[in-house]
Amino acid sequence: MNFDFDLIGRSFPLLLMGAGVTIQITALSVGFGLLIGMFVGMARLSKTWLIKAAAAVYVDFIRGTPLLVQIFLIYFALPLVVGQRIDPFIAAITACSINSGAYVAEIFRAGIQSIDRGQMEAGRSLGMTWAQTMRFVILPQAFKRIIPPLGNEFIAMLKDSSLVSVIGFEELTRRGQLIIARTYGSFEIWLTVAFIYLMMTLTISRLVDYLERRYKIDDKH
Repeated sequence: MNFDFDLIGRSFPLLLMGAGVTIQITALSVGFGLLIGMFVGMARLSKTWLIKAAAAVYVDFIRGTPLLVQIFLIYFALPLVVGQRIDPFIAAITACSINSGAYVAEIFRAGIQSIDRGQMEAGRSLGMTWAQTMRFVILPQAFKRIIPPLGNEFIAMLKDSSLVSVIGFEELTRRGQLIIARTYGSFEIWLTVAFIYLMMTLTISRLVDYLERRYKIDDKH
């Protein structure tokens, strides 16, 4: 077998464009997932059983079903209900955000529960409302503790985003498939795709390590 370095050189710019789309999908999905997860995580700790039950059903359903099925539900099944075709980009972001939100909710719930209950009582005794105490006292402390699991969620979503290629969305994996279909250079292209994914996940890991060290140092001041 002859290893075709020239094929890698020609394909690399196209694969990098696909990697840019992958990062875009991941960043948007985890960003929306953070918002969803923060509210659902707090809902999981609600004293109102209906809110708590609804949040639990959402988390259990999303975590108990594959992301691929969720993508199919939104891209193929939902248009049958609403009577309108959904753009692949919107479907990809929606499915990945809803999926990420369920995992981030559990991360937030664990982070909030790790904060001493006395912090809430202290905030309330100072005249702050529950929401103010949560916003200014509990969440800032919890956020520092959930940086590592949030980093893991970002990396997991970056790799899982390759599943949106099944609806024809041209992120990194789909770009690789299209190049292989045209050139038959399967080994060279998949090796390059794997290398680009590795570079992205290593970069995110280093960034998370930096943020973790920085906030630990800030805590000591």
